[in-house]
Amino acid sequence: MKNPQPNPRHAALYRAYWRIALVLLTSLTLLLPACATNPVTGRSQLMLVSESAAISASRQAYVEMLTPARKEGRIDSDPRTKRRVQAITQRVVAQAVRYRPETADWDWEMSVIDEPDTINAFAMAGGKMAIYTGIIDQLELTDDELAQIIGHEIAHALSAHSAEKMSVALASNIALATFAATGERSDVALTGAALAAIIAVQLPNSRQMEAEADRIGIELAARAGYHPDAAASLWSKMAAKASTRQPVFLSTHPAPQSRQRDLAALASQMQPLYEQARRGPLPTHPVR
Repeated sequence: MKNPQPNPRHAALYRAYWRIALVLLTSLTLLLPACATNPVTGRSQLMLVSESAAISASRQAYVEMLTPARKEGRIDSDPRTKRRVQAITQRVVAQAVRYRPETADWDWEMSVIDEPDTINAFAMAGGKMAIYTGIIDQLELTDDELAQIIGHEIAHALSAHSAEKMSVALASNIALATFAATGERSDVALTGAALAAIIAVQLPNSRQMEAEADRIGIELAARAGYHPDAAASLWSKMAAKASTRQPVFLSTHPAPQSRQRDLAALASQMQPLYEQARRGPLPTHPVR
């Protein structure tokens, strides 16, 4: 599978990443034994980049990624949409913290990026997240469907998928190959780790990562009081949109044909959790 084309707004950052790939490969602060255990699923993961290093890198990368839109006044520009996204995120994050109590110390943050033509959302290590207005408006998302996207992205963060993708990229010499091809060696403003975090957002998730995020995400949303049937309806909308134009979201979240069927099966399992959540008070967790 070919890597998706980078967003033009971030093109300079991607070029910079390749130029300093050797720094990443030789940075002793990032290197760990090759395998680690997924903190949620227990799956063995390739981990050349520790989760703590990925979180540190993502903190800086998140700021850099959002800076152009922030300067143009396109971050959280609609107070109503921001409140809606924030309210859902706070409920779902509260359930994420139940999964991994240590994540209560993460600096959880959700930004709404005003880009009507962009159907996308992402999460970085440490709970740094963003969603584009295009995915909300073009798919006409209900709160339940929006919660599925947010839950899915939070699940990627909980499962240390950013660190895993950074590790896979290093192990497969993607960075070195491109570095050699470009021959560019000028200085850059960001560290190699931050640039690796940016590129990890744009690398496709594996089917295994997507399956993990689907299962964990639908459970988080159900426990937060959002209907699990919305997961299948969300992907039905995504499939319809893909028939006319490929959403950016699908380039990093590849969807097998069986996804809607699998989500429908998961929904029936999660229905009791949803019904239980609707009977009691729903906790929230602070999110910037």
